[in-house]
Amino acid sequence: MAVNNHVTTKWLGKMALQSNNPSGLDLNIDASLDDGGEGLGYRPKALMLSSLAGCSGLDIAMLIRKMKLAVEDFTIETIGELTEEHPKYYHKVKVEYHFYGKALDEAKLTKAVNLSVEKYCGVMEMFRQFATMEIETIFHHK
Repeated sequence: MAVNNHVTTKWLGKMALQSNNPSGLDLNIDASLDDGGEGLGYRPKALMLSSLAGCSGLDIAMLIRKMKLAVEDFTIETIGELTEEHPKYYHKVKVEYHFYGKALDEAKLTKAVNLSVEKYCGVMEMFRQFATMEIETIFHHK
């Protein structure tokens, strides 16, 4: 049986929208002041980058726990390059995985990143349909 997600997005006036989520939490979407909004919500295209990092980040957090890896912190930098012509979309995306710690197991962390990128992260697979993806893993030994 297919699994479907269903969200409802409601106009709040001006350029503001509110979208629900299966988690039960709502998020606000708004345009910048330059685009007629009040800047009080997430921008849709940037939210796509957050979705990509969030999807992959959850995979990696699960794999860090499962592999019992010593990681003090990790961050994901996601940089999207938009096309110049309308409709503007990300045609190039770079994802940098930064791991911090005293005893980083680089081989296992690289494996965790690769599993997320190549096997588990559905958002990554969606991005591959329209963007060239560049993946980099960076280790910061303390």
